[in-house]
Amino acid sequence: MSEAFNPVDNTRIAFTEVGDGVPLVLVHGSALSRAIWRGFGYVKALRDEYRLILVDLRGHGLSDKPHRQADYRMQLVLDDLLAVFDTAGVDRAHFMGYSFGARAGFSLAASHPERLLSFVSAGGTYRTPAGSVAALFFDDYDAALGSGGMRAFVDGWEKSAGITLDPATTAAFLANDGEAIRAYFRQVEAEPGLDDERIRAISTPTLLLAGTDDRQRYLDSEHAAAIMPNARFVALPGRGHGDTLRPSTGVIEPVREFLASVDRASA
Repeated sequence: MSEAFNPVDNTRIAFTEVGDGVPLVLVHGSALSRAIWRGFGYVKALRDEYRLILVDLRGHGLSDKPHRQADYRMQLVLDDLLAVFDTAGVDRAHFMGYSFGARAGFSLAASHPERLLSFVSAGGTYRTPAGSVAALFFDDYDAALGSGGMRAFVDGWEKSAGITLDPATTAAFLANDGEAIRAYFRQVEAEPGLDDERIRAISTPTLLLAGTDDRQRYLDSEHAAAIMPNARFVALPGRGHGDTLRPSTGVIEPVREFLASVDRASA
């Protein structure tokens, strides 16, 4: 494991590098960790073609876990990612983000396009996320985190949705700090998102993926592809938000094709 430090607040960001080739930064979604990329098969599928850089977002995995809402502002998250780029000695990289990782990718593409070779958004949106946490999980998530931490959060989610989470997802959630995730979620709800004008200005080659059952992100991704000058949208039939990435079959193929096309064009 490697570490980068945010130059603004000195938050430690954990990341791992696997494989060789053109750098590909992988960033997970809310309350998960970099472990999902290995658990869902992406590391095995891509390590022979790319230098994978798997990042734990602040408040997640093995990165530092501050407890103040203000510590999760998007600008600080972007500073974290740029610190990882710099520590890893990467001037430019492909970037793939899932859910919040994709939201960070939109902001990175809008503010620092010079650092990106391409951007892949999986189940992401650039719009204001107010109300999204309850919609994705359950209405009383904040109270559950405050009273019983991540165990209460997982139990409440499973009960509300009538599901049993897979072991990899459960392990990733339980590895987190409940107070940190609570602060993170509160800031997620407060972030303003990006407007269409900023999205239209993103010329980075972009692939947008969303499940047909992840309705709002499907519509947002379709719209973004229509207004961005160098983007395309691929629908993932029958998938909701939680299973955007799994199984990896059906996702890896368009991602690999897209990345290869960008590499060929820049060769």
